[in-house]
Amino acid sequence: MDAQRVSTRVTPHGSLEILSQQEVNKLLDAGTSGLYPLFRRCALAVLNSGAETDDARSLFEEYSDFDVRILRRSWGLRLDIVNAPAHAFVDGEMIQGVKEHLSAVLRDVVYIGTEIATDRFDPRVPGNITNAVFHILRNAHVLAARARPDVIVCWGGHSVSRTEYEYTKAVGYELGLRGLSICTGCGPGAMKGPMKGATIGHSKQRIVNGRYIGLTEPGIIAAEPPNPITNQLVVLPDIEKRMEAFIRLGHGIIVFPGGVGTTEEILYLLGVLLHPDNEHIEMPLIFTGPAGSADYFRRVDEFIAATLGERAQRRYRIMIDQPEAVARALLAGTHSVRNQRRNDGDAWNFNWLLRIEPEFQTPFDPTHEAMAGLSLNMDLPAHLLAAQLRRAFSGIVSGNVKDSGIRRIEQNGPFELRGDGRVLKRLDELLESFVAQHRMKIAGGVYRPCYRLVS
Repeated sequence: MDAQRVSTRVTPHGSLEILSQQEVNKLLDAGTSGLYPLFRRCALAVLNSGAETDDARSLFEEYSDFDVRILRRSWGLRLDIVNAPAHAFVDGEMIQGVKEHLSAVLRDVVYIGTEIATDRFDPRVPGNITNAVFHILRNAHVLAARARPDVIVCWGGHSVSRTEYEYTKAVGYELGLRGLSICTGCGPGAMKGPMKGATIGHSKQRIVNGRYIGLTEPGIIAAEPPNPITNQLVVLPDIEKRMEAFIRLGHGIIVFPGGVGTTEEILYLLGVLLHPDNEHIEMPLIFTGPAGSADYFRRVDEFIAATLGERAQRRYRIMIDQPEAVARALLAGTHSVRNQRRNDGDAWNFNWLLRIEPEFQTPFDPTHEAMAGLSLNMDLPAHLLAAQLRRAFSGIVSGNVKDSGIRRIEQNGPFELRGDGRVLKRLDELLESFVAQHRMKIAGGVYRPCYRLVS
């Protein structure tokens, strides 16, 4: 039976109530240079929040009749939503949080398409990518002026066990009791749990303006639609700018159990922190989960030790089944961040001094040729090997859950990853452990790898 559909009219809120003629024309353009196809995909994703699927391709196929008609009016802009998922509505009215997310998508798609995608932010000019990330976050009103360092970034899988999910809530609760804000990838699972727990902690402390920041990007938003607790949603142009936004915005980072996508995030962060210029940068980083997740972190730790070395291991702590201790450690860590940035003259709301090399900023398109061309070699400096490994995991994420990646695998077979046998052996062991722990996307009880290792 087909899912129920609802059609309605929506007036965007905030700065998008009025658009220029140029912005509207760009938004209405359904061609390759226009914004309409992108806006339609992202709009469907936020309207699908709460669905029990991470298959972006099946979502687009199931709702192939979905449409967003953008209408000019003398008083501003109106959206006619046609054949939207019914679970975005209550008694025929769009849920307020979903409406806010839809407005955020419109805001970011228009701003990125008309302001960021210009010569002013030419990515070939050093510093422009970081400037673009800053402007996107500022336009979304996420950069709180004169606020104390309190943003804790939480990473983890969107499809975790119930025990792991409850643990993320417990940690979020302890963070909320200490007045800390939560920033996640905004999807379900370990991205939703910390936000949900923090709402209770904030409520007990009578914090009425708790911040639950969600950072996403068009390639992943359909597989990980924003959860309803997110009250500040930002859509970045690509995965690299999304990850830069996390570490520029955050004052501490927690990694919960996850899979390939979580490992990609870990490698990105460690690669940045391992750059010699960043040795003095304070960035508290804790890996944590319930007792049953200890083996997951053991495997990740062993992989990091074998590929990136002891210096990388010194940048994080592993704390198993200790929600309160984790929150206390992160609170103390934010004090260290504040002192370091005060001494260095850096901003509290955006980590300008963190050096991020082009290997971490340049968007990586995981084609078969690009994946085969990665240099997975132990002779590379640790921060550059981390960049190459991060791209490998990004490609596996794409082949597992992104519509474009799934289609590439169907057409051309698995990606090939080539490199040093020592690296590939460790990579194979880690990925096999993810399969054994059911941390890979499994269809029909069997994981069909989207990659092949060639030494």
